[in-house]
Amino acid sequence: MTEIEDLKKRVRDFAQSRNWEKFHTPKNLAMAVAGEAGELAAEFQWLTPEESAALTKDQLKAVELEMADVAIYLLRLADVLGVDIAGAVKEKIELNKGRFPKV
Repeated sequence: MTEIEDLKKRVRDFAQSRNWEKFHTPKNLAMAVAGEAGELAAEFQWLTPEESAALTKDQLKAVELEMADVAIYLLRLADVLGVDIAGAVKEKIELNKGRFPKV
């Protein structure tokens, strides 16, 4: 089992043990990803570019936790839809190579 598959299983087990599956529709999960991405963006909202590249320990921890929330919902969405997220990322990188050639 890959690390991504293990994480998907852990998130699935967490949701199942709380009877949350009825709420984990693709629409709801996509909305949750967007909401958590907004919370991640809020951590950087009023920082200068320099400040955003030199986060304090507390700021970095807050960013890490918001990144984890985004990842958790994205993994759950991939699990519900049966998407191989690692495969999708690899495919997208290859597509982007054609769209954005090296300079």
